[in-house]
Amino acid sequence: MNFSYRLLNVFAESTFGGNPLCVFEDARGISDEQMQAIALQFNLSETVFILPSEKATARMRIFTTGYEMPFAGHPTLGTAYVVRSLLKTGDALTLECKAGIVNVEARENIWTLTAPTQGAPVVMPCALASSELAAMLGLHPDDLLSEPLWVNAGTDQLLVPLRTAEAVQRAQPESSRLAEWPQSSLGRKTAYLFAWNQEDDAGQTPAQRLKVTARYFFTKQGGGVAEDPGTGSACANLGGWWIAQQRQLPVSIEVAQGEQVQRASRLLLDVNQAGRIQVGGRVLELGHGVLNLG
Repeated sequence: MNFSYRLLNVFAESTFGGNPLCVFEDARGISDEQMQAIALQFNLSETVFILPSEKATARMRIFTTGYEMPFAGHPTLGTAYVVRSLLKTGDALTLECKAGIVNVEARENIWTLTAPTQGAPVVMPCALASSELAAMLGLHPDDLLSEPLWVNAGTDQLLVPLRTAEAVQRAQPESSRLAEWPQSSLGRKTAYLFAWNQEDDAGQTPAQRLKVTARYFFTKQGGGVAEDPGTGSACANLGGWWIAQQRQLPVSIEVAQGEQVQRASRLLLDVNQAGRIQVGGRVLELGHGVLNLG
């Protein structure tokens, strides 16, 4: 059987920028085991398989090289782009995932999702001491702006606020200490580091976007640490962090990510007065192909 797929870059401002993604247009006939094997074959951070849905415009299943995810940002935006092309839905559609129904809309190729939170995002403290976590990330405790927190606006991740963008850029996780790394509810070991590009954000108005520098680290199968170039789910969790800190709403934030891995990404985060979290970015289609499963 032959299965068509598309290759896209999400949060991309240039042809080879953003976060790469593979989306299979019609996954009917592909087993769970084959989906996982295909994701490993393509060796991207995520691969998506589109299926029919009784609850939304389409259903998506999102696989990393090692496991299925309930929700992820750049796969959602890339999948919405493909679904619009396939089903001629127009610029507003819904996608079903394990975390719930995600609303997505587009203005040309700038796609925006609304995080699938049920009420306020869940926030929990990190059990590991801040000084220990800083050391694991190759940083000094004084680099931390405040306590790291687990935030869940669709999938839980560890958010680490730092004082300066320079500290974000300087971070270098210690591979020798992976056994100590805090784990998410899915058993994942990740860390989203971020810092404001200016010291004082008190004068921000809805017409302006705060500038944030971010990096997202995760442990790889077989050991070692990798870096993701553009992480929409973590960007949504940054919105959850902002709400938990009881900062001024509404807020608009532009996140720069991926420079250190030569995949510059631009993510747009908006949180309205009611706490609705939206993440957006550009989607560029790079190519397409057919996979023969025999």
